[in-house]
Amino acid sequence: MERRVLIIDDDKSMCEVLQAELEKRGFGATTATTPDEGVRKLNEDDFGIVLTDINMSGMSGVDLCRQIVESREDIPVVVMTAYGSMEAAIGAIRAGAYDFVTKPFEMDDLSLTLERGLKHRALHEEVKRLRRVVVDQQRFDDILGTSPAMKKMYDLVARVADTETTVLVTGESGTGKELVAKAIHARSQRRDGPFVAINCAAMPENLLESELFGHVKGAFTDARTSRSGLFIKASKGTLLLDEIGEMPAGMQAKLLRALQERTVRPVGGDQEQPFDARIIAATNRDLETEVEEKRFREDLFYRINVVRIHVPPLRARGSDILLLAQHFLQRYQPSGNQRVVGIKSTAADKLLAYPWPGNVRELQNCIERAVALAQFDHVGVDDLPERVREYKSSRIAIESNDPAELLPMEEIERRYILRVLEAVGGNKTLAAQVLGFDRRTLYRKLERARDAPPPKRDAIPTQPS
Repeated sequence: MERRVLIIDDDKSMCEVLQAELEKRGFGATTATTPDEGVRKLNEDDFGIVLTDINMSGMSGVDLCRQIVESREDIPVVVMTAYGSMEAAIGAIRAGAYDFVTKPFEMDDLSLTLERGLKHRALHEEVKRLRRVVVDQQRFDDILGTSPAMKKMYDLVARVADTETTVLVTGESGTGKELVAKAIHARSQRRDGPFVAINCAAMPENLLESELFGHVKGAFTDARTSRSGLFIKASKGTLLLDEIGEMPAGMQAKLLRALQERTVRPVGGDQEQPFDARIIAATNRDLETEVEEKRFREDLFYRINVVRIHVPPLRARGSDILLLAQHFLQRYQPSGNQRVVGIKSTAADKLLAYPWPGNVRELQNCIERAVALAQFDHVGVDDLPERVREYKSSRIAIESNDPAELLPMEEIERRYILRVLEAVGGNKTLAAQVLGFDRRTLYRKLERARDAPPPKRDAIPTQPS
């Protein structure tokens, strides 16, 4: 299909000239000397674009254009019209033609017009493909992504969902940890029960205890009636303890006891109440580091870390960025009006280059803004936030033939360690795995890396001449 042109003109010599000239420019060209022959060839074979004359016997180029658009709306049509026949050219555009050229024309100009038409078709095909993927992905609940990292995560979610195992979902802020927890619940035998979530970082310790365990009447000033906690409300379902790494130390001990005994004691009460809820915990913190630095209980960590599911950051998901961008682009259209249909390649390049520290949540915000500001039917670079437009990648270059530009091995290691730590969102455990160090070695190297001054260029030895 790529670069294949179907030429339709009742002037056989013109067909032959166009065929020869276009083939010189890398196109594959097939000719038809009647509109009916052109329609037949179009139905029998696949072409990337159609080039047709406007004035032909039997059927006008406008009628032919209308017929092609009705049967093969995906194929752009370029019409050729004589000088002074602008009215006919406008009629062809109204009938659905992609563009027109006026005779006599330069072959290089015609070639550029055909190239633009082919790119236009390719872009629309990509938009349709992304829409199909978006629809197909709905079968994995509300999680979108086809990258290897996401497929690995899907597999783990599918395997653990039908068990009663406690799950720890880790990942940076904005990656979609709650969506993963909901997917586990939706695929479990508890799917008909409630899914209850609480943000452990959003309230003080005494209020958090009351929310989780409930309270009896008179337990504190405003406790006018008894109230069940979320452990009881999530009975026969799933309880998500979001941002568990932020939980106060005193509350951690009470939570550990509840998980061990599978019972809770309401605030102010003296009776234990059994609960039947599956527990999923989520955090954007490196809990191993929190344990080592005595900010998180080690016994609680082992209680919740039975199966760990890591949600990859957006920057590690490759073309998922464009898939998600297309999904959000469709979501934020004005009601009943598909005003913005796609993303320009220049804007797509910017989206792929940006590291997305805010992950999916930041991308969602970016696309919502772009749709609101877009002046045309495709999001362009100017529609993106400045931080995305102006981002410059900071890659470490180690290849050079100039000895004065080469760095000492210690400096290369320092920069690489800091880059890996940035890439994993500060998670020292994951960084150590990537680097192949044990955690103590990583801590030691990090201390040196952060304290070391940048190398002096004049201190780098050069080869003697």
